Amino acid sequence: MKYTKPRAILCLAGLVIAVQVLTRVTGTQYYLTQLTMAAYYALVVIGLTVLMGYAGQISIGHAGFFAIGGYLSAALTTHNLVLFADRPLVLLLDRIGILVRGQDIYGEHLITVAPWAACLLALVAAATIAFLLGIPVLKLKGHYLAMATLGFGTIIYRIALATDYFGEADGISEVPGFTLLPGIGPVPPLVVNGDFGNRVQNYYIAWGVLIIGMVLLLNLIDSRIGRALRSIHGSEEAAEAVGVDTARCKLQVFVLSAVYAALAGVLLTHYNGGLGPSEASVMKSVRYVALVAVGGMANLWGALVMGVGLTFLSLRGVFGSFDDAVFGAILILVMLFAPDGILGLQFHTLAARLKRFGAGGSHDA
Repeated sequence: MKYTKPRAILCLAGLVIAVQVLTRVTGTQYYLTQLTMAAYYALVVIGLTVLMGYAGQISIGHAGFFAIGGYLSAALTTHNLVLFADRPLVLLLDRIGILVRGQDIYGEHLITVAPWAACLLALVAAATIAFLLGIPVLKLKGHYLAMATLGFGTIIYRIALATDYFGEADGISEVPGFTLLPGIGPVPPLVVNGDFGNRVQNYYIAWGVLIIGMVLLLNLIDSRIGRALRSIHGSEEAAEAVGVDTARCKLQVFVLSAVYAALAGVLLTHYNGGLGPSEASVMKSVRYVALVAVGGMANLWGALVMGVGLTFLSLRGVFGSFDDAVFGAILILVMLFAPDGILGLQFHTLAARLKRFGAGGSHDA
């Protein structure tokens, strides 16, 4: 494993570069927009994979954490603080460099929170909420846990939809770019935004973040904590019997997966220049669960491949108005015929399942 993991990561990085070169050669660079967005959504999926596939905890509310990250970062970087410029807290934030000054589209003076500070605050907020939510919720099991996380996601969706600060049904627009690194001499700055001139740069930023996130999770599941998580998934009672602090492990992974979702929300919001309440909808959470199931509950690589692939097709409009229906159908078929994920499916196994399913159907008839 020590040698195959770096090789797999290098292959992934090589594939990312090859795809970008291919789009340039073929004049199809417009695909990079959807591939960039798919990478950010895949960041949510791989974080949820560790929670569901290794810790054995289902969550149907991760779109809520995505929305927490995106909405907080968007609100903090767009709401004008000029009216509060003389307040001690605002003066302090300005003095330590957390605020930025500029002009809005009408030429009016503008004071907002810097994107890097907004990102940190959004991640801290998501981690704190996940911690406070996880303490009571992760004591539940099975469908009780699913319903509890579904309730959380619904609350976040309604808050986004009904709160004026978050734009209500219109969401938040005109979110500024997120400068990750300033320019140095001839080297341009690294900025997360939707400008066509930065399309290639943003593609590599998104996939760089996804690859780093993937490396961290691969190392996690190969560590002592990863072995503890697998034991929890197998049997919590047995894990506790051998000294695993199951409550602590489940809570830590829940917080980690929430941070992954919130980071994806922050970066995608700055890339798109805004977001709406649909990103916090229950269907979004169900879609993340479906992508985890399609890739394989305990298969990070499968979740990555299927998450990017199906999300890319969805963003390209391949499924049209039947988009949600297609994801629902995929989830049903995977649960019936490929519970270990599509990439782990073997033809003889599929044939056996189809035969058994057909025999069961004819018997019931």
